[in-house]
Amino acid sequence: MRERYASGIDDATAQKMSDLLNANLANVIDLTLDGKQCHWNLQGTGFIGVHQLLDDTADRLREVSDMIAERIVILGGEPNGLASRVAKDSILNDYPTNITEVPEHVRELTGRYKKVAATLREAIEAAGDAGDEDTADLFTEASRVIDKDAWFIGANAPKK
Repeated sequence: MRERYASGIDDATAQKMSDLLNANLANVIDLTLDGKQCHWNLQGTGFIGVHQLLDDTADRLREVSDMIAERIVILGGEPNGLASRVAKDSILNDYPTNITEVPEHVRELTGRYKKVAATLREAIEAAGDAGDEDTADLFTEASRVIDKDAWFIGANAPKK
């Protein structure tokens, strides 16, 4: 590990948190790419609003990725956002390439956001249990951003 900038955190905890952060970094990067895949292939009624929304959500996800990566460095770890690592470690399956309609994409992407948010909530608990409240707080903020964007995207689903 590199030099640690977080005081009061022992090496074992810093390593554990770096690993947990890197696992979630892979998920957030993958979710960002899924959003762009959707953005590029979206068609149908409601297209322009969702298309523009997905640019905004991608920007927020990139901010979350940066926040996670910076915390890894603060803990003395090395953020790993390489495409090969993301593909190997993300909890998300490949985004379907055979869908085009807005409602299909909205359902698919909303489900993915919820899955990543659930993993972040598990990480909040793990970081708190490890005594790293700063990392727990970071995961809390990330889950808030992703929950809100899941709601924004999901609000575009047709009413049943």
